[in-house]
Amino acid sequence: MKNTTAIKIFESKKIRSMWNEEKEKWYFSIIDVIEVLTETDRPRKYWNDLKTKLIEEGSELSEKIGQLKLASSDGKHYKTDVADTEQLFRLIQSIPSPKAEPFKLWIAKVVRERIDEISDPEIGIDRLMETYLKKGYSKEWINQRLKSIEVRKELTDEWENRGVKKGQEFAILTDEITKAWSGFTVTQYKKHKDLKKENLRDNMTNLELVLNMLAEATTTEISKEKKPKTFFDSKVIANQGGTIAGNTRKEIEAKTRKKVISKLSAKKLIEEKSKA
Repeated sequence: MKNTTAIKIFESKKIRSMWNEEKEKWYFSIIDVIEVLTETDRPRKYWNDLKTKLIEEGSELSEKIGQLKLASSDGKHYKTDVADTEQLFRLIQSIPSPKAEPFKLWIAKVVRERIDEISDPEIGIDRLMETYLKKGYSKEWINQRLKSIEVRKELTDEWENRGVKKGQEFAILTDEITKAWSGFTVTQYKKHKDLKKENLRDNMTNLELVLNMLAEATTTEISKEKKPKTFFDSKVIANQGGTIAGNTRKEIEAKTRKKVISKLSAKKLIEEKSKA
C-alpha cells in the first residue's frame, strides 16, 4: 500500500491527511477536523464523547474508524484516528457547528482536485513541482524526480500486467532491484541516510536518482521482452535490471574514486547547497 501524506489547510488551520493510492481515498485526522469545527482546546475529549454518543445512537461508524501514523507537532509519527470522506461527512452531521457546511465544501474541493489530477496528470505534476520548489529543491533535481516517477509508473504497470500483486510483492521486487544496484535494501538504504518515514527517492542525489531510474527502466524492458509467467520469474528479472545499474555504479566509483551512495538526506543536501 502506497500512502502519500499531506497537510490540508482549512481557514488557516492545518488538517493532517493521507492519500491511499491503492484504495484511491483521502484519509483525514479526526482530531484535527474536530478542533477546526468546534474550536475546542480539548479535541481528543470531544472525540471520545462523540464516539460514546454515536454508539448510543446505534451507529457502527466509530467501530469502522481506522488509524494511520501521522506526524505530530513534535515531528514524530503517532497512530491517529482517521476517516475517509464518506465517514467524515457522517461525523460532521453529529457535530453542531456553523462551520460544518463550508467544511463539506472544502472536503469536496480536496477530492475534486485529486480526481482532476487522475484525469489530467499534468495538473498533479504542476502541483508536485510547486511543492518541491517550496521545499528548496533545485529545478534540475525536480526534473529528475518527476522523470523517476514516470519510470516507476511504467514499471509498476508492467508488473501488474504480469500478475504481480500490489503491496508486499511490489515491495519485494523493489527491494530486489534496489539491493542489486545500490548494495542496500530499501530499509538499509533509508537507515544509511538516517531516514524514518521520509520517501527514499525524495532524499536521493541526482546521480542516485539516475541510477535508480536506470535499474527500474531496464527491469521494465527486460520484463516486456521475457514476459515472465510467475512472481519468481519477475524477481529474477528485477535482479537483472538492478545488476546492470549496479555495474554502472561500480564503474562510476572506479573512475571518480568516490562512493555514489550518499549519506546525505534531502534536508542535508539543501543545507549543503545553501552554505556553498
